[in-house]
Amino acid sequence: MRYISCFMMFFFLSACSQEDILQKFSSPEEQATAKAYIDRLRARDFGALENATDKSIRGPDIHDALIKMADLIPAREPMSIKLVGAQTFHMSGATRVNTTFEYDFGGAWLLMNVAIQEKNGEKTIVGFNVNPEPQSLESQNQFTLFGKGVAQYVILATAILVILLTTYSLVACIRSKLPGRKWPWILFIVFGFGKIAINWTTGQLSITPVFVQLFSASAAAQFYGPWIVSVSIPVGAISFLLYRMRRMAAVAGG
Repeated sequence: MRYISCFMMFFFLSACSQEDILQKFSSPEEQATAKAYIDRLRARDFGALENATDKSIRGPDIHDALIKMADLIPAREPMSIKLVGAQTFHMSGATRVNTTFEYDFGGAWLLMNVAIQEKNGEKTIVGFNVNPEPQSLESQNQFTLFGKGVAQYVILATAILVILLTTYSLVACIRSKLPGRKWPWILFIVFGFGKIAINWTTGQLSITPVFVQLFSASAAAQFYGPWIVSVSIPVGAISFLLYRMRRMAAVAGG
């Protein structure tokens, strides 16, 4: 996953593309194996796929399931194939590689996922999925300010305000003359508590009561996934500003 801990870095441009990073989680050989199985599905070579399927998922309905998936794939050649997901799991003497490709068949978009397990030197298919998409994942999940709901705008605005408040409080703390050490205040200021998050693509809200977040706001997205904008309560930043106001009032009052 790619994380932007500080909301002020929201539009930071990475030197590496998402696909370049994903290459580290799925080797060229593993990708070639997954694509070969997808090509067999496109060619409707169901017998070869059934033989390659792991016994743990090979059931009486496997043939019909393969036919249904093959029926979703256009007969024409894809215009592009993009790696959009890759995961590797190690368990009980076996290695499982889950690879997802986005196929563009000239406006018809498909996500094709193949999970391959290697155990005792033998590779078998332990998962196969084909899902049509209305448009590319990059288009679906791009960050845009247009066409969003009230909750999305409110949380985005709150996140920006919280970052500004936290930054102001932190600078004020560093520049102020305080009794005792400053670092406990600094640590208290830079972390927010609790979290409310919103899926920027769907508008779905989630609340996590027990959570600690740097700078009290963040924006994060999985590879080609939706942006999640989240806000925490800047307890430390608010507490310090109130403390500073009381000290200034006490000094002014003599």
